[in-house]
Amino acid sequence: MATIDLNSDVGESFGRWTLGDDAAMFESVSSANVACGFHAGDPSVIRATSEKAAKAGVVIGAHVGYRDLAGFGRRFLDIDPNELADDVVYQIGALQALAAVSGTRVQYVKPHGGLYNAIVKHTAQAKAVVEAVKSVDPNLPILGLPGSEVLRLAEEAGLRAVSEAFADRAYNPDGTLVSRSQPGAVLHDPADVAQHVLRMATEGTVKAIDGSTFTIRAESICVHGDSPGAVAMATAVKSALTDAGVTIGSFI
Repeated sequence: MATIDLNSDVGESFGRWTLGDDAAMFESVSSANVACGFHAGDPSVIRATSEKAAKAGVVIGAHVGYRDLAGFGRRFLDIDPNELADDVVYQIGALQALAAVSGTRVQYVKPHGGLYNAIVKHTAQAKAVVEAVKSVDPNLPILGLPGSEVLRLAEEAGLRAVSEAFADRAYNPDGTLVSRSQPGAVLHDPADVAQHVLRMATEGTVKAIDGSTFTIRAESICVHGDSPGAVAMATAVKSALTDAGVTIGSFI
C-alpha cells in the first residue's frame, strides 16, 4: 500500500476539562474526527479544534455519538432509531457550522465509541446512522469496522463506505475489537503500536489477541487522541510508515 490515512479522535475537551493534545496530533495525522458535543466537546472547543485542523491542513470529519457526556459515549444506549437519526443530523450540522466559520468543512462521518461498536451488528441503529448521513449530504463517506452493518448499509444506500483499522486497540480473531473492559484491549507501547500499524499497512494483516492472524483491508487507521502517550504513539507510527515508504494522506 503506497498511501494510508491516519485519523485521530480530537476536540474531546469540555469546558475547563482538557483531554489530549490535538495540535501535536495534527503533526502526524491526515484526518481528524472532531467530537460534536454529545460525548465530548463544546462549541468553543469544536471551533478551536476546527481552526487548528484547518491551519495544519488536516481534513475533518464529524465524530458523532450517543448523547452521553457522563459516559464519554462509550456505553450502549437502546435509543429509538428515529431519535438516533435526528441526533446524528444535529451533530453533523453543529460541526458544519463551526467548521465553516473556521475556514474548513466536514468531509466525512465517523461514529464514536458505544455507537461505533453497536452498529457493527445492530442493523436498526446502523440504518439510522446511514439515513442521517445521507439526508445531510450523500457525498459524505462513513468510516466503520470492516464487515460491519453500517458499512454494508452505507454501500447499499450509495454512500462511500471506508474501512478502518485501529493502531492502539487489540483485536479478537473474528476481526472485532477487544472490549475495553478486558485486559490488553488498549495498546500503549509506541514501538508495538508502530509495528501493529506497519503490518496492517504493508501486509494487510492483523495479529489477534490470541496470537492468530487474519486479513484486513483498511483505508484509514485510527490513533486515539485520548490514550496516554497518544502523541508518542502517533509520532512512532508516522515514522515507521515513512521509513517503510508508505505515504500518509487523507482518503478523501
